[in-house]
Amino acid sequence: MRYLLKKLGLYAFIAWAALTLNFLIPRLMPGDPVRVLIAGSEGQIEPEAAEAIAAQFGISDDPLIIQYGRYLADLARFDLGVSLSNYPVPVIDIITGAMPWTVILVGVSTVVSFLLGTALGVLLAWRRGTWSDHVLPALTFLNAIPYFWMALILVLILAVTLGWFPYAGAYDRTMFPELSAPFIGSVIFHAALPALTIVIGSFAGWVLQMRNMTVTILGEDYVSMAEAKGLPSRMVLFGYAARNAILPSITGFALALGAVVGGSMLTEVIFNYPGLGYTLFQAVSAQDFPLMQGLFLIISLAVIVANLIADAAYVFLDPRTRQGA
Repeated sequence: MRYLLKKLGLYAFIAWAALTLNFLIPRLMPGDPVRVLIAGSEGQIEPEAAEAIAAQFGISDDPLIIQYGRYLADLARFDLGVSLSNYPVPVIDIITGAMPWTVILVGVSTVVSFLLGTALGVLLAWRRGTWSDHVLPALTFLNAIPYFWMALILVLILAVTLGWFPYAGAYDRTMFPELSAPFIGSVIFHAALPALTIVIGSFAGWVLQMRNMTVTILGEDYVSMAEAKGLPSRMVLFGYAARNAILPSITGFALALGAVVGGSMLTEVIFNYPGLGYTLFQAVSAQDFPLMQGLFLIISLAVIVANLIADAAYVFLDPRTRQGA
C-alpha cells in the first residue's frame, strides 16, 4: 500500500505539471488565436468582436497567476474552451464526440494485439530450437513496417483491388447514428480494416519482446530448479517463466493503452476515421490552438493514468514490489 501511495503522489505531481505546461505553452507561443479566427472567418466576424471573443477564449491582460486560477476553475467544470475551427462549438464536445470512436477502434485492437502477441511469444520461446525459429525473420520484417505503409498496403489490396472493405469513414453515411443492428454492423464493417492494420502493425513487436524475455527467464536458476523438482511443464512455463517475463511488457502495454486516447493518428487519417487522432490532425492543420490544447491535455492525463494502472499491476504480479512497499 505504501508503494501505491508513493506512486499516487508522484503521478499527482506529474498531472499537475502537465496541467501547468498545458496552460503556459499556448500563452508563451507567438501569435494571436483571436486574429486567426477573425482572419479565417472571411468577414463573417467583425473586428469589434475581438474583445468578447478573447474573453471567451480565456485571453486577457490579467496577471498570469489570475489567468492560471481561472484556468484551473474552468478545468474543474470540464470547460476546455471553444474551438477555433468549429467556432462556437466547445472543445469538450468535440473531444467527447471523437473519443468513443478511438477508444473502440484503437483500444480493442491494442488489447487484441497484446494478448495474441504475448501468447504467441511464450509459445515460440517454449518451442525454441524447433520450427518456430523460422517464424522470427518474418516477424522481424513485419515489425519493421511503419503503420502508414501497412495501412496503405492493406487499403490497396483489400479495399481498392479486392473491394472487400470500405477504405474511408466510420459507417455508411446513408445511415443515421443509432443503436440498431444495421448501424452497429456498418460500424464494425468500416472498423475492420483499420483494426486489422493496427493489430498487424503492433502484433509482431509484442511477440518478439515476449519471446526474448521468456527465453531469458527460462535460463534462470530458479526455473532450472523448478524443472529439476519435476514440476509440470505448464506450471514452469506460466507460473515461473511467463509471469516474470511479462513484467516489462506490462509497462509497454500501459503506455500503449495511454496512447489509445490519442489514437493512431496516421491510421485514422489514412482511413478518414473520425477519432481523436484525426481530430488532432485537423486541429493542427487549422491552427486550432484551443482544440490542440484540450487534446494534448486529455492524452497526457490518459498516459499518466495508464502508468498508474501499470504500477498497480506490478504489485500483484511481482512479489518483490510488495516486499519493498
